[in-house]
Amino acid sequence: MRRFVEEADRGQSTLLPECLDDFIDEGNPVRVIDVFVETLDLAEMSFEGVEPAATGRPSYHPSVLLKLYIYGYLNRVQSSRRLEREAGRNVEVMWLLGRLAPDQVEGAQHNTTVALFAAWHQRSWER
Repeated sequence: MRRFVEEADRGQSTLLPECLDDFIDEGNPVRVIDVFVETLDLAEMSFEGVEPAATGRPSYHPSVLLKLYIYGYLNRVQSSRRLEREAGRNVEVMWLLGRLAPDQVEGAQHNTTVALFAAWHQRSWER
C-alpha cells in the first residue's frame, strides 16, 4: 500500500486545459528538472521520507518538493510561500508536480510544507 500523496496523470483530460502536457513544449526547462530529479537516488543522498511512513497523513515524496525547489532556484523564486502559490497557478509548476500543490502545514503559523522540507533536507542537497 502506497502512503504518498498521489499525483494526477499528466495526460488526463480535463475541461480546461484539455491536457496539461499540451502546454509544456519539449524544450521547456521543467522537463529537464523532471528528468534530472527522477534519475537521482534520494535515499542514497540521505533524503528522509523516501520510504513512506506506515501511519499518519500521507506525505509528499521528497522528489516532488525537490523539483519545486529547483524550479524556484532557476526562476528566482526564493520564498517558500510564493513557491506554494506558484504550484496552484503556474502551468509549468502544475505539470512538474503532477498537479500537487503543497500547502500550509495544519496548525503551523509560520512553517509551510516547502519551508520544512528545505530545513529538514538542507544537508542532503549540499552533498
